[in-house]
Amino acid sequence: MLRSHPGGFSGAGCVGLAGCKDKETIHNSKFEIQNFKDNMFRNVYIVGLMIFAVIITAFFITNIFFRDMEYYRTSIKMNAFFIPIVMGIGAFLSVTSYSRWKKVLTFREAYGRAFIPMFVGGTLSMAVIFAYISFDKDTKDLLNYQYIESYRQTLEEEYSNAKQVIKPETEEMEELERKYAEGKMRIAEKVTKNEDMFTAKYFMYVFAGYNAYFLLLSLFFGSFFRTRLSERPENFS
Repeated sequence: MLRSHPGGFSGAGCVGLAGCKDKETIHNSKFEIQNFKDNMFRNVYIVGLMIFAVIITAFFITNIFFRDMEYYRTSIKMNAFFIPIVMGIGAFLSVTSYSRWKKVLTFREAYGRAFIPMFVGGTLSMAVIFAYISFDKDTKDLLNYQYIESYRQTLEEEYSNAKQVIKPETEEMEELERKYAEGKMRIAEKVTKNEDMFTAKYFMYVFAGYNAYFLLLSLFFGSFFRTRLSERPENFS
């Protein structure tokens, strides 16, 4: 049988008190972690840096482990699907964290909370990737070579498929043969000139396309997360 302590607390009471303190400590720790996460995601520049870190990590993983005959196609798929998804998730976390804290958001606030992280992450990512490709001649040569081969393969496939459908000795067939010959000449010219496809101008076009995506997605988040006038607290008083 447990004996009471001089201060009047029994052993069982001490165990119960210790358990309560442990639960309170765990609860406080969880609250602090959640509060830290919310504060982190409320900072648009930190979210932008997180987006940048994820994209650059994926870029170097692709560059190291998927540097094969499909490297160009893999890179294109990553640019077309993976990067926009990462940007969208970052923008979503930025807006939702801020909306939980402020409760009432204007369109401008929600729009800015979505756009700024994507713009920061996109700008840093494009700058680093461009710098890396520009200074790593092997990577640039591989991408240029695979771009030409991809272009050549696409031309051959389109020509072969169209030739099976179009009747011979017709105007359509003559047009097809003419376009096919022009395509082969363009490829030969690029090979002869050793043309660099991944220039600063190319990256500017890519970044312009991403900016159009940032604008559209930010408009959606701004419209969706803004607090409508009828829902604002002053209208309930």
